[in-house]
Amino acid sequence: MFNISTIRSGSISLEAAGLIALADLSTIAQRTALTGTATCLDIFFLAPGIHCQQSAAEINRGELPSAGAMTSGYVFRIENPATVSYLQSIGRTGHLVTTRVKKKPHYDAYLRPLARHLQGFFITGVIPTVLYILGPVLTATVIILICVIRDWWALGVMGMLIVARLINVVIIRRRSKKGWKGALEPGVYGDLFIVLSQDRWIRMRGLVDDLKTVTAGQWLRDTTTFESYGESVATLLVYVSAALAGNASTIGSLLIACLLLVSVGLLGLCNSWTNRLQMFDCIVSVEGKPVSYERRMDLVNELVAESNRDDWALGMGLITKDGLNTTAVV
Repeated sequence: MFNISTIRSGSISLEAAGLIALADLSTIAQRTALTGTATCLDIFFLAPGIHCQQSAAEINRGELPSAGAMTSGYVFRIENPATVSYLQSIGRTGHLVTTRVKKKPHYDAYLRPLARHLQGFFITGVIPTVLYILGPVLTATVIILICVIRDWWALGVMGMLIVARLINVVIIRRRSKKGWKGALEPGVYGDLFIVLSQDRWIRMRGLVDDLKTVTAGQWLRDTTTFESYGESVATLLVYVSAALAGNASTIGSLLIACLLLVSVGLLGLCNSWTNRLQMFDCIVSVEGKPVSYERRMDLVNELVAESNRDDWALGMGLITKDGLNTTAVV
């Protein structure tokens, strides 16, 4: 039978399996950006990059795209890193991608309570939700198996990873409280044109208040002194767990290594198959298929004609105006 003694005497050596947890992967941070916060279920989803979750605030890689309100002419920059990261993921060079911003199903008064809960639970999609649930299930399974073989060192390593995850989840939830979003404009419709790097164009439509929710103000506020201390403790727990993982049995190390590798694979699939962004009480989703344009001039002229104004395009530097003649740039 395949047991601890036979594996120890064999050629398998996984004493450093805990080092996998130290991999600086952004998978968890990407998931945080897509969901806009962290949930209690996240605590039991163990994957490499636990100590990198707070870096979700830098997920946009420094890009702050300009946006023009085609209904008011106002031009501004989108500084919400989660929103920018989502737009980067759906944008295609030389194409216009249209998105729609609306309230989450929880806030839809026209839906029955059961429908609101079901749609809210599967808000990221059925397949991504099912894959994500598998993560905590695998964690529980591994903990049970470790208890069965009585590998207390491995159980301690798992406990430290869970505590580190718990601390990061609490900090993210504290930092992601909805704050200033500008003055309310009930019932006013908005239409934004956003220019990303590499000539990726996004059109974002919805109520102005919903557009402000996903573009204005802060998503993750700066950490307080207490939160910074907690983040440091969580990071140290991850490193200590890696150092102590060598004391676990070969089977225990194998279980932990397999859990981390499978979990990060599942989380990567969840992220790639999640086609919606959640931000506070709103969701952003793609509407229709990307439309290709040979020249940016054609797109700008089309949108100027549709919006019946060109001040937003002038403010974004998309066109130049000389008297009554308007010429699109590029």
